[in-house]
Amino acid sequence: MDPGTAAGTDTAASGGPVTGTLRGLGVGPGRAAGRVFRMAGPPPLPAPVRGRDPGRERREALRALAAVASELEARAAAASDPAASAILEAQSFIAADPGLLESVEGNAAAGMDAAHAVDAACAGYREALLAVGGLIAERAADLDDIRNRAVAEVLGLPVPGVPDPGHPFVLVADDLAPADTAGLDTGTVLALVTERGGPTSHTAILARALGLPAVVSCPGATRIGEGTWVSVDGTTGEVRTGIGEEEAAEIRRRATADRRRRAASGGPGRTADGHPVELLLNIGSAADLRPEVEAEGVGLFRTEFLFLDRREAPGFDEQVAAYEEVFRAFPGGKVVVRTLDAGSDKPLPFLGAGREPNPALGVRGLRVARGRPAVLDTQLDAIAEAARMSGAEPWVMAPMVSTVAEADDFAARARARGLTRVGAMIEVPAAALRADRLLERLDFLSLGTNDLSQYAFAADRQHGELADLLDPWQPGLLRLVSECARAGRAAGKPIGVCGEAAADPLLAPVLVGLGVTSLSMSAPSVAPVRDALALRSLERCRNDARTALEADDPARARQAVAANGPS
Repeated sequence: MDPGTAAGTDTAASGGPVTGTLRGLGVGPGRAAGRVFRMAGPPPLPAPVRGRDPGRERREALRALAAVASELEARAAAASDPAASAILEAQSFIAADPGLLESVEGNAAAGMDAAHAVDAACAGYREALLAVGGLIAERAADLDDIRNRAVAEVLGLPVPGVPDPGHPFVLVADDLAPADTAGLDTGTVLALVTERGGPTSHTAILARALGLPAVVSCPGATRIGEGTWVSVDGTTGEVRTGIGEEEAAEIRRRATADRRRRAASGGPGRTADGHPVELLLNIGSAADLRPEVEAEGVGLFRTEFLFLDRREAPGFDEQVAAYEEVFRAFPGGKVVVRTLDAGSDKPLPFLGAGREPNPALGVRGLRVARGRPAVLDTQLDAIAEAARMSGAEPWVMAPMVSTVAEADDFAARARARGLTRVGAMIEVPAAALRADRLLERLDFLSLGTNDLSQYAFAADRQHGELADLLDPWQPGLLRLVSECARAGRAAGKPIGVCGEAAADPLLAPVLVGLGVTSLSMSAPSVAPVRDALALRSLERCRNDARTALEADDPARARQAVAANGPS
């Protein structure tokens, strides 16, 4: 069955409760079971009220938005996960955006009451974001949350939020706002299921950071009856209703046993017959490094978290300190630093970039250096200085490399500063198809499967209706991975995957079978992937890879590999 379809006694067509088995995209590996409880809907907007004092309504609307911005900023400061903090901080900037506030003032001056002034301003701003398209359109979901919070503030209503039934439960929602996801109590919320969202949505990113089983883009999920017992498989994307309390308890018991066993296991990644596979971490700063997680290094150090939502670029000394802290955490270990991946969904105010008709196809990643080379040069200088001070030998790679000429230029800049291990992110199909020529200039390649999917299938990463095209099991995507791995074998150079495909315990062995030499992922995914590799020989991985490549669609690829079993 294709992702995004429901099976069993689905009564979606009649609008009644959905039963049976639903399928979405698994974005947070693991299994869980419990009763379903849904997020409350947005606050109802009362009938417009005319004749009120425009000045008072203006002040009340602006006060509400200021309160929302302040709350989001406080949540960002309190968040323990850097990814969550960055997302919440960006959302607070939207709530305080001068353009949004100006629109609110205009609406109040035109006679709207405060609640409708906020609602109309957010609706107009939302349409503008959607019109930009690409990853920028994802901010529309953030704006919906800001609107709901501000309207509730104006009306004196409770802010829609996570339910509290008094016992552990499976949280189901149309979608989740960053402020809701970042503050989830993982002792109470067993799993997440949303109707919207994709593999790189905020819900997916934060669910993986929290280690929660999660399924997104799951049609019919919000029509599962409140209190219904369900099982959630965040690896396969399956949500099954109709289970009983005893079966749910058994699923939870097994999941707990699996977590304990994985916590006790460790060591380097390898297949059942001893073939080594580096298991690495994706991080945004040293705060992401967890001492209890046994990883062999860092496969993706996202340096853009140091730059996000700043009016001025971080200075040389600030960058040196941030990089050195990570290098010292892995003395003698592998740390792959990705240079600034700005643009598209990560606009940086200090760059002064103009509005682009399609940011995902515009000036992002390495392309920023075309107009602002000093930004890249300063960053490379800081990485080299941090390496000198820590005694580390970092690996450095550029995002969005598309041509041999770009690889040449980046390699020359990096090596001029004494950085000897230089590579590129493969996110553009043209680069994947020229992997052999790139490896004549570079020392390694790392595949960002999220963006590679987006560009290979011409499907926006945040477009929920296109989530099936972004499924990392797409045979076309796996073919591109295979081409890069083939080039790596011929050149005797390493090929890694640092997209979320690496975090899927069923897909990770397939990637190894294709010839990938390292897998980089969020910390909670390391142990499940290590276990999956340990159960399979290299030959079984290669057989599974051939099976997946020969499939006609991602659902059949996943099902065929799962049917083979681990050994």
